[in-house]
Formats: sequence, C-alpha cells, structure tokens
Amino acid sequence: MDILITMTILVVIFALAFDFINGFHDTANAIATSVSTRALPPRVAVLLAAVMNFIGAITFTGVAKTITKDIVNPFDFDNGLIVILAALISAIAWNLITWYYGIPSSSSHALIGSIAGASISAAGFGILNYSGFGSILAALLISPFLALGVGFLMMTLFKFLFQKTSLYHTNKGFRIFQIGTASLQAFTHGTNDAQKAMGIITMALIAAGMQTSTDIQLWVRISCAIAMGLGTSIGGYKIIKTVGGKIMKIRPINGAAADLSSALIIFGATTIHLPVSTTHVISSAIMGVGSAQRVKGVKWGVARKIVITWIITLPISATLAAIVYQLLNLFF
Repeated sequence: MDILITMTILVVIFALAFDFINGFHDTANAIATSVSTRALPPRVAVLLAAVMNFIGAITFTGVAKTITKDIVNPFDFDNGLIVILAALISAIAWNLITWYYGIPSSSSHALIGSIAGASISAAGFGILNYSGFGSILAALLISPFLALGVGFLMMTLFKFLFQKTSLYHTNKGFRIFQIGTASLQAFTHGTNDAQKAMGIITMALIAAGMQTSTDIQLWVRISCAIAMGLGTSIGGYKIIKTVGGKIMKIRPINGAAADLSSALIIFGATTIHLPVSTTHVISSAIMGVGSAQRVKGVKWGVARKIVITWIITLPISATLAAIVYQLLNLFF
C-alpha cells in the first residue's frame, strides 16, 4: 500500500512537471506572432498567455477523458502506475531536449507516443485501444493540414478586405487586434493541452484503485491549470524566435491571420474531445499564411526541420518510454 501511494504521488508530481514544461515549451508558440510583430512586449505577452491558459484549462475536460481511456484502458493494467510514470519521464525528456535546441516539437506527440510505447512494453500491442488511438492519431495528422489550408484562406481574405488600406494603417490596426488574437490563442491552448496531464493523473488514480470513473476531479483540473500557468510565466524565448521569425517574416496582419486560423482548429478539436498538437497547428497556420502572402517568403528549410521533428517524435518517444518502463520495472 505504501508503494502504491508513493507511486501515485510520483505520477502526480511528474504529470504536473509535464504541464509546467508544456507551459513554457508550447505556450511560446501561442504568443510567438504577437511578440515578433511587437504587438505585445514579451513579458506582457507571457503574463497574458499564463492567465488565458489557466482559464482555458479549467473550462473543459473532454480531451482529458479521451487521454484517460482512448489510448489504453486504465482498468486493464496490473502495473499501470509504472507505465504512466515511464511515459511521463519519456515525454518530459523529449520536451526538454527539443526546447533546449529551440525546436517547436509537439508535447502532444511526445506524451501520446510515450503512453503507447510504455504500454506496449508492459503488455504487448494488444493493450492498445485501436479505435480510440486511431482517432487520436488521425486528429494529430489531419490538424496541421487543416491549419495550413485555413491559414492560406484567412490571409487571402484579409488581403482582399484590406487591399485598399495603406500598409501603415493596416499594420497599426492589426497590431492592436493581435492582443485579442493572442489571448484567444492562449485560451484555446489551455482548453486542449492542459487537459492531457489531467487525463494522465486520472489514469493513475484509476490504476491505483483510488477512482472508479473517468471523471476529472476538481483538484486535478485546478492543479494542472496552475502548473501550466506557472510554466507559461517562465516563457520559452528560444521557440518564440523560431516560430515567430524563422519560418517567415511576420507582420501584424500575418500574425492575426495565423492566430485566428490556429485558434479555430485547436478549439474545434477541443469541442469534439480530441487532442491536437498546438505546435503543429500554429506552425502550419503560419506556413499557410506565408504561402498566401508569398510562397518564396516562407523559409521552407526551417519548416522542413520542424516537420522532420514532428515525424520522429512519436517513434522516438515511444521507444524511449519502452526503455524507461523496463528500467523502472527492475526497481518497482
């Protein structure tokens, strides 16, 4: 019983650490365009994102329930706490590596891949809930393409609507408008990303026999929202530089178009209870906006580097989690 309680506490600590890291890792994407266009000073943007992330995180629970039950069934595990702990350690390690090098990798891919890898290592491929897992993978795969298309269309619409407005007045107006779009972006990030750690903690409580349903307890929602808000307040300037400037030169009108496009995709996924990668969606929306502006204006070399990281995150995190599980299994 003491080991069970200790393992549960460890999982909660690591899940909150994951949310904290997710805050400064992924939220940098949400405010990157508003910082790069100087619509908001970095510190103000980070504070605004922290508040909006917190509000978004405590507002919804659908994605958390999906993470709890749709990858693997937490009621099927004898050693579920070790599986969950291994997945968290793997996802955190990959997030820190990509953050250190300023690569906007996906925390969602890292976590979902890690859960799958640790579960397979523990109980074989049959443990996966293929229907739910397939839906999650489809959402992760399709959402960047949707964001690319919506970003292209949004920028095309903006160009048409403001073609007769001077560049100075357009930039001035959209710089103010970006305060709202950055807030919306951070809010939608909270509605989707913070819930992933909520789902993990709920899985742990079920595996430990401390909970018999997939409902997300209030203390779980609040603690995860606080962890993400605190992480956001630390900021992630390395990733802000990559997303906010290295993909394309961003003006206020471009930033607003990208923010609105990605917020629509992320919030749409939240409403149907599916996790998506905010990193993928935001970066893809910027590429779509850039393509509508001028295809050659997008720095496709940087974009290619980001896409490669997207592709390798799932298999690397799954493999890493499988190895971590085997190591932890020696001690517990």
